[in-house]
Amino acid sequence: MTHILARTRGPAVLPRRSRIGSALRRGLWWGVLSLTGGVERRGRLPRGGCVVVANHSSHADTAALLAALDARHAPAIGAAADYWFASPWRRRICRRLAAGFPVRRGGGGMTDLLTMAGELRAGRAVVLFPEGTRAKGGALGAFHRGALVLAEEAGVPVVPVGIAGTDRLLPKHGRLRSSLVRVTIGEPLPSAATPERARDAVLALHERTAAEPLRDSAARRRVAAVVTSRWGLPLAFCWAFAEALSWPLMPELLLGVVCVAVPRAALKMSVGALAGSLAGGLLALHLAAAGVHLPAPLTTDRMRAEVRHELALEGASAVRHQPWNGVPFKVYGAEAGRAGVAPSDWLTASAAARGSRTLTVGLALAAFGLLMRRHRRHYGRYLVLLCGGFAVGLALIVRGWG
Repeated sequence: MTHILARTRGPAVLPRRSRIGSALRRGLWWGVLSLTGGVERRGRLPRGGCVVVANHSSHADTAALLAALDARHAPAIGAAADYWFASPWRRRICRRLAAGFPVRRGGGGMTDLLTMAGELRAGRAVVLFPEGTRAKGGALGAFHRGALVLAEEAGVPVVPVGIAGTDRLLPKHGRLRSSLVRVTIGEPLPSAATPERARDAVLALHERTAAEPLRDSAARRRVAAVVTSRWGLPLAFCWAFAEALSWPLMPELLLGVVCVAVPRAALKMSVGALAGSLAGGLLALHLAAAGVHLPAPLTTDRMRAEVRHELALEGASAVRHQPWNGVPFKVYGAEAGRAGVAPSDWLTASAAARGSRTLTVGLALAAFGLLMRRHRRHYGRYLVLLCGGFAVGLALIVRGWG
């Protein structure tokens, strides 16, 4: 083992172009996986070249390894020649986005693998899926000997890696969905290891990684329970409805709480909040037109004067300023009623203004929630920062319009 590692710590350095390309690919796939649930890595590759062997249940395994492995190793992925290199466009995608090289499955595959021996001696990591194809149902198949023969030829160690979450993210013959992907890098094995030993090491890592519970926040679990229950959508509607009449806390605060906790519910909650805003704004207009004055906490006379001026100049379309100037929606609804704005005009204009803001904020928060999914244990701290930031922002807005 010591003799093998010593041979991989030579002065050879991979070309700068290879390292830059690898860094770009790593950034690309890290970004993609962050948007689909996140990627988490445990362990590191040893110094110098190595042959990485991993379980294979999804096309997303390649993206997971490219995102998790160090760019300084410039990982190259062994890909099935009869699939990924069968057409020019697949060949280009495989080479450019995955640093793939072809490995024949119907004879000649060993020759293809041995062409990478020089790359390994130069310090590169060669990633292989020794099962030869994607497994079904998470079961790990038998390992072929090619990876071990290549490692022995190049004099480098074999590094077992367990991947979990890709079978849910992109199942075989299934659709893409959100899932956290976790990659665990094990201790190097000597190149003389048997296929059975390598398989046992990968299986142990995979099972341990898949079984490890995701650390979570009790506050996030409670919020998620409400959002995913039958009360989630009515909560968003009623909050926004009340805010359009008198309630001082805008629905974006609620979206900041729920969309980060449950990103997949962001669209539903955003649409519910938008519907509540429109219904509440329409009622506020009718009440004001009838001479009813509802309480409007945390608003100022200057806000009302500015809105009256905008409505006099632009009519119902004046509400387009609301998402950007800090004036609460309820002020626009009430002043539009007093100005005699037609309900149909008001509904059309406010739907465009509120829709652009509410849906954009909700989806942006959902993306943030996906990016932070692996840090969900800190959700309680996030809530403190969110509420504190909202309170400070609201105070500054009220003071600015004072």
